[in-house]
Amino acid sequence: MHLKTAIATLLTKAVSTLGQCFSDPDTNAEWAQVINEDTSSTEFEVDQCCQNTVCGIPCPETVPEPPIGFGIAVMVSIALYEIVGILCFVFIKGKADNFFVAGRTMPIWVVTATLAASAIDSNAILGTAMFSYKYHFWDGAVIPIGLGMSLILNAIFFAGKINEDYALTLPDVFAKRYGKVVEVLVSICTIISFICLLAGNLVGMGTIIAYFVKMSMSAAICLSATLIWLYTVAGGLFSVAATDIFQSAIGWTGCCALAFYLIKNEQGAPAVSIGFPGYMYPEDGEACEMYEGVACSVNSTRCCYNEELWCPTDDNCKTDNGAYPYGDLRTFSNEMTDPYALSPFPNAILFNWATARCMSSKTPRVATISCLLAGVLTFVVGVPYAYLGAITRVHYGPDSPKAEFETDSCSKILGLPTCGWWLPDSDAFVKLVSNEAPAFLGAWCMVGIVAASMSTASGAILAMGTVFSHNILRNLGSFTSCVSQSLVNNKNLLMFARIITIPFAAISCIIAITYDSNHSLGATGYLLVVAFDVVLATAVVPLFGAFYTKKPSPLAALCAIIAGAFVRVVLEYTLPKDGLVILPFPGDEFLDYGLAASTLYPNFFDVPPEDHWDPSVPGEECVQRQFNDWTGLDGLVSPLVAAAVFIYVQWLERNGPIIHFEEGGVMCKLKFQ
Repeated sequence: MHLKTAIATLLTKAVSTLGQCFSDPDTNAEWAQVINEDTSSTEFEVDQCCQNTVCGIPCPETVPEPPIGFGIAVMVSIALYEIVGILCFVFIKGKADNFFVAGRTMPIWVVTATLAASAIDSNAILGTAMFSYKYHFWDGAVIPIGLGMSLILNAIFFAGKINEDYALTLPDVFAKRYGKVVEVLVSICTIISFICLLAGNLVGMGTIIAYFVKMSMSAAICLSATLIWLYTVAGGLFSVAATDIFQSAIGWTGCCALAFYLIKNEQGAPAVSIGFPGYMYPEDGEACEMYEGVACSVNSTRCCYNEELWCPTDDNCKTDNGAYPYGDLRTFSNEMTDPYALSPFPNAILFNWATARCMSSKTPRVATISCLLAGVLTFVVGVPYAYLGAITRVHYGPDSPKAEFETDSCSKILGLPTCGWWLPDSDAFVKLVSNEAPAFLGAWCMVGIVAASMSTASGAILAMGTVFSHNILRNLGSFTSCVSQSLVNNKNLLMFARIITIPFAAISCIIAITYDSNHSLGATGYLLVVAFDVVLATAVVPLFGAFYTKKPSPLAALCAIIAGAFVRVVLEYTLPKDGLVILPFPGDEFLDYGLAASTLYPNFFDVPPEDHWDPSVPGEECVQRQFNDWTGLDGLVSPLVAAAVFIYVQWLERNGPIIHFEEGGVMCKLKFQ
């Protein structure tokens, strides 16, 4: 007896077509012989989909199209932000200081809104929701926790000191203490970081526009980039701050309202699976008692699905896919400490720990307080979205009617010879918002996420234009006689800053379009991690040195930046990375899915024992490779190496410089320009 007909009565048949459900022609032919009951068959008819025909799992239900009101709400809000941002052009008055730092006139509530809006973006919100949906709570929660902690640490160590420096950009701090070479290197690193940050937000904003306005993802990303660029170059930081105020008022409240509504009113996590006709419950008896199970027909000592109670007729059945025989939880308290916390599924414990890691204010005190408040706001708005991952799994997880599985896959620990790999829906969260929440709250949340994306993306564009024109172009004349040292001056700085934003916005747009959004981490969350990694590996250590050593050494800063960047790049390409961010711990939990292994039944079907799949039988093995991904280690090691190098060189120069640089040269400490 083979896995073909046990729950076929539950399925609605459609027009059948010849199918190729397996990558191996021999496996496909073997299934054809079983299904057709003909040893000469090499092909079989597919009823609707492969998971239906081969595994008896109903094809994924079609999710209804979102109401047109969602698209209208999103586009109207974008138009409003655009108008507000462009109107800020009048505040610039042709002055670079107004464009870059809003004349240093921003009060605490505006600075707080701007800082928090930079953290609470689509990278954070969508990344948190999708990570916790695909994996579990802490996989998503580490994103807003890490962002919030970064703002709080910035408040403690840097915000007031940077503001006291009266710097136009962060690289100005490095120029003052380490010279032009370090200034330019830090500028390049920060620009790379902002390119990744902008690309991630373009993906997030593009995802929402593409889904609700019904345009291609590429067109949605290009539209997003164009609109954000337009109002950013018009009004500079005034535009960013003005729109941040609107976006904060609308966005944060909408995001919080939806999150807390769903947490209060929706089922918190997938329940214990009810199963289907012929499904045997686990032997602990909990599921059997919960669903009033009956003695199995074949294995009479076991408890089975009560078909008379739950499936009296073919069109009146309450079933699921048996994906959670013991149920799921909103959170597992030991997920951050125990690699086996999510067994029988793997736990990305290293990546989670690696992920969990203010110049326009009126005064240093305002800068410090604003960073602290922004960090707290990031926790309040962002962390609840990690709880929504479990709720999303209720509606779009492996036990839901929308579940899709890779037919040509097996899993030994799950006891599945086929259909072992659940394929998460990359649009699951936006589908949850538009179909399972009240329409008003859903639209409000989507408007809020778009607002968050626009806020951070505009800040990234502004930062890249400012840093490149002020810290790189202005210094070219110091490195080569081919460029005049007066190429960029106070009169044309604003013009250069606006022009240079075009190629940077275009590069980010290309990255957003070409990045594989089906990466196991998703484009939004992973690009955010890369953006932070770049700065952590290169700029953070010399920034500490700038403020917390008596005589910061330019050579120490230069060596630390080079060492951190070198180690980060080398580890990126030498560490094992299979794209699944799971360390190679021992145990079957840490084995990837293999190709289809057998035509026999999983062991939770009520069939004779000889018809159950036994992966230990020769020819029936599920061949699985071990997970082997050290993503996150590179982001932790590189700043440690940079710190060690900085401290060592600083110590070597305790009695004087090792290398005497030319007075007034590119390695000489500068005053602000």
